[in-house]
Amino acid sequence: MNITEFVANSIGHWRSQRSAHHLAFGHFEAVQSEIDIIALPDNDPAVIDLCKTYNIDPQTVVSPFRMSWEGQSDWDENEIKGSCILVPIPDPTHRDRGKLLRDQGYAETIAAAGDYYLTEDGTFVLVTAYDRAAAEEKIWFVNPNVRCRVSLIKTSAGTGVVTASFSSEIRQNIHK
Repeated sequence: MNITEFVANSIGHWRSQRSAHHLAFGHFEAVQSEIDIIALPDNDPAVIDLCKTYNIDPQTVVSPFRMSWEGQSDWDENEIKGSCILVPIPDPTHRDRGKLLRDQGYAETIAAAGDYYLTEDGTFVLVTAYDRAAAEEKIWFVNPNVRCRVSLIKTSAGTGVVTASFSSEIRQNIHK
């Protein structure tokens, strides 16, 4: 699987159940959310702006997309809601790896550029360093409409795990 296939397989409306262990607080959290992943054109102004932020040639963009989410946590009464633009930039010499630009990060709500690679079994692995933390995410498809995601938030040195979570995501077929 390459990044284009991975993104194409991810497009859609997903229902997610996430279990997170916040090790620093000794707390377990259950989150239910709806996730929308939509393809964006390569020349979308937000995609171009994000490329400019990282001095990346917009011609190298492959399969940009927007991810939006809305959900509830059993730990926090505030609604979980957000959206971000994600822009894959494949390595020209190794098509199974590259950079993933985000206008909003996972561990910190700032723009971020992570390194991704796809394993032989089609697992997408993303490692992102932030100012105060590091994130590692793995996403794989069980079948075309079910995917799993494991996320680790580590200390900025990458030595200690602060949060570990597992999500199962099921594509919803919406009939209007």
